[in-house]
Amino acid sequence: MKTGWLVVNHFLQTNKFTDLYDRLKKGAKQAGLSLLVKTGCDLLNEISSGFLKEQEKPDFVLFWDKDVRLAKALENMGIRVYNSAKAIEICDDKSLTHQSLAGVVPMPKTVIAPMTYESVGYTDLSFVETVGEALGYPMIIKECFGSFGAQVYLVHTLEEAKEKVKSLAGTPFLFQKFIAPSSGRDIRLQVVGEKVIAAMLRYSETGDFRAGITSGGSMKPYEPTKEQRELAVLVCKTLGLDFAGVDFLFGENDEPILCEVNSNAHFKNLYDCTGVDAAAAIMEHIADKLEGRA
Repeated sequence: MKTGWLVVNHFLQTNKFTDLYDRLKKGAKQAGLSLLVKTGCDLLNEISSGFLKEQEKPDFVLFWDKDVRLAKALENMGIRVYNSAKAIEICDDKSLTHQSLAGVVPMPKTVIAPMTYESVGYTDLSFVETVGEALGYPMIIKECFGSFGAQVYLVHTLEEAKEKVKSLAGTPFLFQKFIAPSSGRDIRLQVVGEKVIAAMLRYSETGDFRAGITSGGSMKPYEPTKEQRELAVLVCKTLGLDFAGVDFLFGENDEPILCEVNSNAHFKNLYDCTGVDAAAAIMEHIADKLEGRA
């Protein structure tokens, strides 16, 4: 039996996360794999000192964290990591996601904010006027690192934009054109092994421009179009992802416009909505890869 490590964050042990880990362990058992939970703290000595013996190395690592340095350290030890450190790094930084997919898939017009330091701040805000003229209002301001829609802001005027920008000094962020036809609705496509295994429509009934469930949105099963499926798979292939949650907005004629890519997307809501077990699919995909079947 192949043995793997499920590497998780040592400090994320709430029910929301431990339930996810349990689902992955159950999926591993169904796929004929052994999966042991490890954290960065558990691996601190082995990774830092290189004390891990060859016979102690797992056959694979399922990396369910965003500690890219740890993922790279495991890869440097010759261990196959799903998803790769590079893919996780690109997905975690929304500016890198945009740059990596520019010209590959349709995305909102985007301007990456200039860098400053928290101790210095933005002493000249004239660039905000330039961005507003290019993207129009309302406009999205989005932190490059963030989850569950909590670091995404809708600004309606130049003054609102300037105030938000000042508050983000020292934080990487970007500006995006607001896709009005998709306000309060988007779709999540779960891709595993170059296949879309499930999809759901997320929508807000409270007037929130965000559609995510954590932001108070609702969900229902969704049958994606051929174009949506092909674009979701193309995104994953381009970024080197074995699995991911790919989120699309709706354009003027309902054409898909990429919103975000999640290298370790939470899948409980997807299961509750569609009945499709993404954890089982992910572990089956890894088993196939290990056996040379995929």
